[in-house]
Parts: sequence; C-alpha cells; structure tokens
Amino acid sequence: LFLRRWCVVRDVQKHSVHTLVFRSLKRTHDMFVSDHAKSIPLDEQSHHMKMGVKLKTEYEAVLHMPVLKEGKDRVPQLSSSLQGHQTYTQAVALTADTKMHRNPSEGGVHSMALALPPSQVRQEASRTAASVAEIHRHVGGAERSGSLMEGGGTRNSALSRRAPTMPKPQWHPPWKLFRVISGHLGWVRSIAVEPGNQWFVTGSADRTIKIWDLASGKLKLSLTGHISTVRGVAVSNRSPYLFSCGEDKQVKCWDLEYNKVIRHYHGHLSAVYDLDLHPTIDVLMTCSRDATARVWDIRTKANVHTLTGHTNTVATVRCQAAEPQVVTGSHDSTIRLWDLVAGKTRATLTNHKKSVRTLALHPRQYTFASGSADNIKQWMFPDGNFIQNLSGHNAIINTLAVNSDGVLVSGADNGTIHMWDWRTGYNFQRIHAAVQPGSLDSESGIFACVFDHSESRLITAEADKTIKVYKEDDTAVSLTLMLKDPCVFVNIMLMCYLILVF
Repeated sequence: LFLRRWCVVRDVQKHSVHTLVFRSLKRTHDMFVSDHAKSIPLDEQSHHMKMGVKLKTEYEAVLHMPVLKEGKDRVPQLSSSLQGHQTYTQAVALTADTKMHRNPSEGGVHSMALALPPSQVRQEASRTAASVAEIHRHVGGAERSGSLMEGGGTRNSALSRRAPTMPKPQWHPPWKLFRVISGHLGWVRSIAVEPGNQWFVTGSADRTIKIWDLASGKLKLSLTGHISTVRGVAVSNRSPYLFSCGEDKQVKCWDLEYNKVIRHYHGHLSAVYDLDLHPTIDVLMTCSRDATARVWDIRTKANVHTLTGHTNTVATVRCQAAEPQVVTGSHDSTIRLWDLVAGKTRATLTNHKKSVRTLALHPRQYTFASGSADNIKQWMFPDGNFIQNLSGHNAIINTLAVNSDGVLVSGADNGTIHMWDWRTGYNFQRIHAAVQPGSLDSESGIFACVFDHSESRLITAEADKTIKVYKEDDTAVSLTLMLKDPCVFVNIMLMCYLILVF
C-alpha cells in the first residue's frame, strides 16, 4: 500500500512539475508576444562609438579631404554673386589635398546657377555643356540633348539607345564535293600542299606517305619508312624537303630530289602528333604525347628548345613570323603562346574546358582560332585576347582551316564539316559527305583539312580512307546580287520555270 501511494504521489508530482513548466513558458510567451520581432532600441552612445571606429579604420585615408556639398537643399543660396562664384569655383576646381578634378552634379549646377547673375549663368552653362559633350564624344556614349534655362532652369538630358543588332555576315558561295580520291589503306591523318600548288601530300595510318597531283587527283609517289601511323606532314617553302612525324616517335626529313630520308630528329619520348615549319628561319617545331613541344634546327638536327609546361598531350603546334612565333594546343585544355628566343611561355589561355586538338592562324589578320569539343574560339595576338565563340558544331573538332576570304572550316569526328564567316562567326553551311562504298557509317570522321594555295579547293583527310576535294559552287548567286541586278534575277526565274515545265 505504501509503495502504491508513493508511486501515485510521484506521478502526481511529475505531472504537476510538467504542468508548471508549461504554464511558465506560456506566461513568458504571453508577456513578450507584443514585442516579438521588434528591433532593440538604438543606444546613441554605442552608435557614435561604432561609427567613430568605422570612420577611423575604413575612411582614415580620406577624412582630411574637403567635403563637396551639392544639391539645392544642402548648398546655401548666397545673396551676393561674388560669394556664389567663389563657391562654384571651389566645387569644380582642383583641391589642394586631392589634386583631382571634381565635376559638379546636376543638382550642384542648378543650385550654383541660382546664385550667379544671368550673364555668368550663360557663360558657366556653356562651359559645362561643352565639357559634358566632349566627354560623351570621347567615350562613344549615346547622343544626349540638354538645355540650361537662363533663369536658372535645369538641364534636361534624354538618352536614346539603339537596340543591339547582329553584325551582317559577308556572303560566301557554298562549297560542294568535287572529287573523291582513294588509295590509302588506313585512316588519312594529315595533309599538306606544296608551295607551287602542283601537288599535295598525305600521311596515313597505313604507315605510308603519298604524293598526289592536285589537278587530276592521281597518285604520283608513295614513301615508306614509318613503322606506325603518320600523324603530320609539312612541305618546306625554303628547300626541297618534306617533313613527317608519326606515332613511332620519329621525325623524318625527306629529300624530294632523291625521295629518301636524309635526317632523323631524335628526342621525343612518345608519339609525335603534329609538326610545323617556321616561315622565315630553318626551324622545325614538333609536339608530342610526352606533353612537350620541341624546336629543332633543320640542318644540324639539334634540339634547340624543349617547350615544357603542358600537363598532357600536346596535340597541335603552329608557327608564324610575328610574335608569338609558336602556339600550341594541348589535351590539358590550354593554349600556350611561346617566346621562341627564350623557350618560355608568354601566355597561357585557359578558356577551353575540353582538349584543344587544332589551331588555325588567319593568313591576313593578327588572329587565330582554336578548336575543341566544347566550341571554337577566336583569339587576338600577341597576348591571346579572347574575341568570340563559334558555337554549334557539337562534336569533337579535329581540324580547322581558314582562308584569306574569311571562310573558316571546321572538321569533326562525326564526319561533319561546318563553314563559318570569320568576322561574325555565322555558320553559313554544313556538309556531311557520304562515306566510301564498303565503309561503315561510323567511319565518317574528318582528321585534317587544308586549303590549297589558290584557296579555290578544300582538301579533307577522312576516316573512310579517302581524300575529298571540295570547291566553291560557281552557279551560286547571292540574294544581294539578285536584287541589285534585275537581269540576273529574271534569268534565274526563267531557268526555274523551264526546269519545272520540262
């Protein structure tokens, strides 16, 4: 019985404590419910102390400068014209402490004008308007119109904006397939056209180098010597030499008078992916899977520089006579501009997010383009300033080529070719040529493309073991020409009518 009563009392007390706590919380809540979410009243002394500390720590460097008071309600309207002139002069003059020109705002000009006589108002207004117009003209701002009333009126400014317009692309005739050349037994990986524009050379995965007649497309010569895929070929315009590189780590120099290898350039530790010749000096550049690019003296075979800095395969290298003389693109998604004399990096461009597999230098402008799986980017020499993106070729870009007419060609892993207007980045044509009969559709890849020296032919190296030659469509006429010349328009319409009728 005692234990039972003790348990009951314990339960009652526990329940009572719980109830009391709950009631206490409820009373506390009811007591402060009216002040819920109210801010704490500002303590003046604490606020002044806080602002003083903030002023000292953050604005101590400018506390000594004079305060420029502007606005109608802040500047006292002076009765005498002399005092008003002195105040206005102080507002626009160079201060002794800052030595920096301070132009008055609109409100300051208006309030100062109230204190000046009418003649001085006109004089100061014309001077202020002239300075503002000068600023607008220099910075290329939009047209603004303003007038200052003689009796101290305000200057009304109107901002006229033009809607942004897309730049108009230049018209280029479309390109069409002209010839398909077969002969290689493997992927065609590289192309180069000789300086005389009589023949071109290709390197293939069948380990051979073939020389073709440009006019007829017939095979002239086959060179064997590489023991793996030939990844790069280049023809010298300074000597009768052909250079080649491949996945066998070899870089060869061929004498085209004897059709034999006369020099080897040893040094790369892995497959050599690309090479290029300097246009003005006897120097050869190569790039490799060993994450380096090497500079070779053609005659002595000496390794002049080893350009290190990339952290992955260097897939492409380009040379030019102007600085920077060497540009490389890598699978580490960066582009490097090199100082050829010092053998060091001038600039590193990190805008791409995927491997940079190809570069193309514009033949006339001081610009270049880079191709990657994310997009094509245009850059300005010498510092590599970004110009614009060319988006829309949603594939792995293996090759780029540009001619002096401003046509940029991009070839991709899926066999598509896109034609771009260089200046505006407008994609004016897309080509997907059929693969060679007997090949799989998956073998429609573009590995290399190049314009011949007349820029009237585009040669592509493809994964279906063929070389395709494209030319401009001579029958294409721009809409602008049709509208300008009524005879052309009438002739075209007549031809269309005859085709439909007959």
